[in-house]
Amino acid sequence: MLNAILAYLGLGLMFALAGIGSAFGTTIAGNAAEGALKKNPEQSSQYMILSAIPATQGLYGFLAFVLWLGGDITANGPLYFCVGLGVGIVCLFSAIRQGQVCANGIVNISQGHNVMVNTIIYCALPEFYAILSLIAAIMIN
Repeated sequence: MLNAILAYLGLGLMFALAGIGSAFGTTIAGNAAEGALKKNPEQSSQYMILSAIPATQGLYGFLAFVLWLGGDITANGPLYFCVGLGVGIVCLFSAIRQGQVCANGIVNISQGHNVMVNTIIYCALPEFYAILSLIAAIMIN
C-alpha cells in the first residue's frame, strides 16, 4: 500500500510541478508582453512566441507521466516518487527561469532592439535541463 501511495504521489508531482512551472513561466512572459503591447504593438507576434515557450516544460512532465503510468506501481513506489519529484522540480524551475528570460527579451523587443533570435537561444539553455530530466526519466524506466 505504501508503495502505491509513493508511486501515485510521484506521478502527481511529475505532472503537477511541471504544469505549475509552465503556468508561472508563461504568465511571467505574458505579463511582460501585455506591457510591451502598450509600447510597441507592432511586435505582438514576437511577444506571443516568446510567451508560449515556457509551456513546453508542462509537456515534458506530461510525457514523462504518460510513459511511467503503465509500469509496476506496487513494486516500485520509491522509484516512482523520486523520478517524479526530480522531473517535476527540474521542469518547475526551468519553466519559471525560462519565462523570466522570455520576459526580458519581450521588454527589449518593445524598446526597439532586434533580440528575438538571441532570446530564443537563451531560452534554449534552461529548456535543456528540462529535456535532460525527461531523458533521464525515460532511461530509468
